[in-house]
Amino acid sequence: MSQTTEISAHTLTGRDFLTLFDYTPDEIKQLLQSAKSFKENPETKKGVLADKSLGMIFENSSTRTRVSFEVGLTQMGGHALFLSPRDLQIGRGEPVRDTAQVLSRYLDAIMIRTNSHELVEEFAHYATVPVINALTDAYHPCQAVADLLTILEHKQTLAGLKLAYFGDGNNVAHSLLVAGAKMGMHVVLATPDEHKADQEIVARVREIAKQTGAIIEETNDPAAAAKEADVIYTDVWASMGFEAEQTTREQSLAKYQVNEALLTSAKEDYMFLHCLPAHRGEEVTSGVIDGKHSFVYDQAENRLHAQQAILAALIG
Repeated sequence: MSQTTEISAHTLTGRDFLTLFDYTPDEIKQLLQSAKSFKENPETKKGVLADKSLGMIFENSSTRTRVSFEVGLTQMGGHALFLSPRDLQIGRGEPVRDTAQVLSRYLDAIMIRTNSHELVEEFAHYATVPVINALTDAYHPCQAVADLLTILEHKQTLAGLKLAYFGDGNNVAHSLLVAGAKMGMHVVLATPDEHKADQEIVARVREIAKQTGAIIEETNDPAAAAKEADVIYTDVWASMGFEAEQTTREQSLAKYQVNEALLTSAKEDYMFLHCLPAHRGEEVTSGVIDGKHSFVYDQAENRLHAQQAILAALIG
């Protein structure tokens, strides 16, 4: 039931959540406000999704995604089912269209974590209930909502803030670009040419920026990206599916490590974010991720609140 048409910020029920491209700035702000409210007033989420069921299809391992979705829905009175390819006939060759349509008869929503964004889009096309992208090779929108919530909590604003991302132009970087553009932020990606973000995604984001006043930049110069940055962000150099490239990526990405020397030119009150898991000594030093500017555990916690807001909006 993939939908690309924009709907009023107050009518998110029934929508898919595949990428933030499909959501307007006002709709994203609505999700952030709902997440903030749930976090500050936990009693208000009790029973909001009573008797609702979420199927969670995991083709990849997970810590934060699985626990935050499962606990999040339980806190709201619903029930989440963990489903691996070994548990489903899709793992034995059943067509996606059949699995999607059958699960839609049992569940109120379906969440998928997989390497293939095309698979999630196909699932959404055939499903008759909302489909949530919990990470693909192209996007990680649930993480981006949690990131925005974390920044908003500590900076009280989003528009105009400079967010500098360092390393591999991966799924996390793509969703940060979309989120930042929608919110009017200044987003800079510091990556080597061989690991740049998908240029079709960058082009789409630049068009959004023309409407929101956002600034979108790409650079090979990590020092320039860090200068006067409000938010510093990095991710592992070899995301899931690219583990075989670990050694070569360590060589090409070495100068993009987030370390104390790099951050001397950032704002004095900069925030450091990382979606985790982190490899200390590779993409970030221990001194940074474990230092006073790090908000990675707030960020991880906010996956719970952000996803509760998404679930409440789509199936509440």
